[in-house]
Amino acid sequence: MLLIEQLVKRRGSRTVLDRIGFHARSGRVTAFLGPNGAGKSSTLRILLGLDRADGGRALVRGRPYRSLRDPLRTVGSMLDGSGAHRSRTARDHLAWVARSNGIPGRRIGEVLEQVGLADAGRTRVGRYSLGMGQRLGLAAALLGEPEALVLDEPVNGLDPEGIRWIRGLLRGHADAGGTVLLSSHLMGEVAGIADDLVVISGGRIVSAGTLDEVTAGHASLEDAFFALTGREQEAAR
Repeated sequence: MLLIEQLVKRRGSRTVLDRIGFHARSGRVTAFLGPNGAGKSSTLRILLGLDRADGGRALVRGRPYRSLRDPLRTVGSMLDGSGAHRSRTARDHLAWVARSNGIPGRRIGEVLEQVGLADAGRTRVGRYSLGMGQRLGLAAALLGEPEALVLDEPVNGLDPEGIRWIRGLLRGHADAGGTVLLSSHLMGEVAGIADDLVVISGGRIVSAGTLDEVTAGHASLEDAFFALTGREQEAAR
């Protein structure tokens, strides 16, 4: 469903992504892990057509994101929170997003209900907590009933109830045949939901496979992550 192949990204003399490749399959939750600055956000931005690669390709169902017609019906995404202007209400924000992709207006109420914001739909986004903003971002991602979800730190700011809710939402989406690609720093949450893992460090993929394959020989996903990204040695200094 989502394919990254030999992707290269440079910023000046620095190579941000060095020929990385992986895929996220339908019916699976794929977690994209790496320390800050490893290249996760750059990869997701290129996949979603927000940035251009210097080499390689990023495809959604065999096509670049920019070539998709009404892309929110294929991929729902959340990067950097809700993306809504603080002076707008949640309903106004979702109405604009829906119109831009030919999504029927009835979906606005449905997704607000789905993410637990039905009673706050007419509240200006500037009054939202961080967790409410995350829920609004998820509502926008779900508007088009997409096959794939691409989410950057989706549980950021959510309370334990919210984290449990999103775990069920993403697991249910994958179990129904959808594709989920998410990045997160919460190893415990990732271990509880992910089928497949992709670990990036220094702009290169250092491990990829099922949860069991990546964590083989380690006591936990956290231990595997630190060993694979070299953070183990840094922590010991």
